[in-house]
Amino acid sequence: MDLQKLKNQVIRGELEIPDDCGRIFSFIDFSNVNRWFEKDNQDWNNKLIADDEKLDIDLEKLKSFVDVFNGKVRIYYGEDFRNPESKKFTYVIRKIFGKRKVVIKDLQRIKHYIDVDKIDNVKYIIKDKNGRYYTEIRKCNFDVEISVDAIKMIRHYDTFCIFSGDADFTYLNNFLRSRGKKIIIIKGGYITVKLRKSADLVINAQKIKKHIVRIIKTKT
Repeated sequence: MDLQKLKNQVIRGELEIPDDCGRIFSFIDFSNVNRWFEKDNQDWNNKLIADDEKLDIDLEKLKSFVDVFNGKVRIYYGEDFRNPESKKFTYVIRKIFGKRKVVIKDLQRIKHYIDVDKIDNVKYIIKDKNGRYYTEIRKCNFDVEISVDAIKMIRHYDTFCIFSGDADFTYLNNFLRSRGKKIIIIKGGYITVKLRKSADLVINAQKIKKHIVRIIKTKT
């Protein structure tokens, strides 16, 4: 057994992934994954990080981690067409994962009007032409795209692995299980009881932190 295969076997053992999972197809909702560790103040060794540091998803490490499953992958990313950095990120994520494995759509900006005299610590306050203040809630939901792709590709996997704790996937999970598929959920925080019951295995993101993150300096 070569070194990479041994490493994969060790990681699968740590995560208690059964040998009978067969072909695992990973579906990664990156906007969900990207928020998993944003409030963490400790690294993967439970060591405190500095005040000017934060945990960041390392795309190359994420790709290497997914390769442990010896299966296929699709990753979903909401691009902010107004932001040049977001477009650069699109280029990088396609380069690492492969263009055909990355699903991109425009990030939505939803106006949320606020009373600036009553709310503290609100970033990016904007004033409209009528003199009212609002902030933008940025959202990009891929539930439909992931569900459609999972069903279209149902013949290409034995286990559906979803990188998201979104309760909306409960219905999809139950459908796939009725078709003989196994379900793995990798989740960041709390998930509903129904979502948990729809899966064969639930993995907390903290267990894979060391495999997918890096420490970077925060912008000042």
